[in-house]
Amino acid sequence: MSVMPDTWIREMATKHGMIEPFTEKLQREGVISYGLSSYGYDARVAPEFKIFTNVDSAVVDPKGFNDKSFVDRETDICVIPPNSFALARTVEYFRIPRDTLVICLGKSTYARCGIIVNVTPLEPEWEGHVTLEFSNTTPLPAKIYANEGACQFIFLKGASVCETSYRDRSGKYQGQKGVTLPRL
Repeated sequence: MSVMPDTWIREMATKHGMIEPFTEKLQREGVISYGLSSYGYDARVAPEFKIFTNVDSAVVDPKGFNDKSFVDRETDICVIPPNSFALARTVEYFRIPRDTLVICLGKSTYARCGIIVNVTPLEPEWEGHVTLEFSNTTPLPAKIYANEGACQFIFLKGASVCETSYRDRSGKYQGQKGVTLPRL
């Protein structure tokens, strides 16, 4: 597997629609950076958030997710309570090539504030808005800034094309739009 450079990411995004909208250069002035970097793409968080709350004493169950576990907010700045969690999504819509696996790492700006961004790998031929998981590991409220960088995607090209892709398996998160809750 090879880590793919900016030239490959740019070509796949502009000619094949791998990332839409696509930001050609890293944007940094006055914002948490986003856009094309040397060996990755820094995606933005959209202004849609699901913030976990304990108001109704709901239990978080991945097999039977209860929407009373969170509150919905559309905002430019999301405040995650201490030791809590929020779901969001990328501004960008991704279409992953069949010979590519994508991994995601959180931005150092958030990590240095105790905010962990988690995303599972984007499998070959998966497409959609990426659901982002933000964990506030601190004892203080933490801010997430919409339309700014949240995480970096690293594109790994396989030595050969996979036999079965996410699309072939009819994956349950294929084509997701918006913040997508757990599905069984």
